Amino acid sequence: MMQPVQTGAALLRDIETTQPAPGEVALWWLGQSGYAIKTASLLLYMDLYLSEHLTAKYAQTDKPHIRMTAAPLRGGDITHAGYLFASHKHSDHLDPGTLPDLFRASPQARLILPLALVEHATALGLARERLIPTRGDETLTLGSLTVHSLPAAHPDFDFAAATGYPFLSFVLVVDGITLYHSGDTLAYDGLAERLRPFAPDIAFLPINGSDARRHALHVPPNMSATDAVRLAQQAGIRLTIPHHYDMFTFNTVDVADFTRPAAAAGIGYQVLQVGERFVWRKPG
Repeated sequence: MMQPVQTGAALLRDIETTQPAPGEVALWWLGQSGYAIKTASLLLYMDLYLSEHLTAKYAQTDKPHIRMTAAPLRGGDITHAGYLFASHKHSDHLDPGTLPDLFRASPQARLILPLALVEHATALGLARERLIPTRGDETLTLGSLTVHSLPAAHPDFDFAAATGYPFLSFVLVVDGITLYHSGDTLAYDGLAERLRPFAPDIAFLPINGSDARRHALHVPPNMSATDAVRLAQQAGIRLTIPHHYDMFTFNTVDVADFTRPAAAAGIGYQVLQVGERFVWRKPG
């Protein structure tokens, strides 16, 4: 099993003491699609999966979720969380083994999530008054943070009139920096056109794609590595960071499947190691 660059108290201390300057953002990949994101004014956590919930759930099935990378933290270790995001219901994005413990450890934390998942979240023990739901195709203003919630296709939109889109991506605008966190989504027709007006500085994109084996196991597909490169080109993204690989042995790809075409296409990209701090400064 691969080990994170930093873990536990050392990683938390690094997150807490790093202070980005205006125009900078500090990033820590926490595995799968999970990140800590820190700007001059805010610390955000995205799509955390910090438990062994899925390994236990699927141990005796035809798709055992065997971890490839150890969790750098547990939810109960995080006492400083403010805004959290969960893009959809799947447990590697809205984790029953992470979020209840994190909510207890960080009593000020609030979770932005699809409106369609509010009942699911409260059933996990997350207090309704600490949830910030969005239907998708909405804009939320939370102090210095502006959140644009966009539909995601995983693999379909599954829109419902009462609750909106159950799968979301997020465009985050904070301290002059614009970030796109995809959650899980296909590179559907029109996505690049949706993103281009936001001029994302950084996009976090899945690269695990799909294949016949995973389709037979009913694993929802994501955009592939080549899809991610194409989207970065079409949407004019400054820097692309790949995710959704090196977590489970049955549903991963070699990150070189992304870096080779990205380098050939001349797009800006950065491959992170779990637990590593990466600081990016906006040009100009």
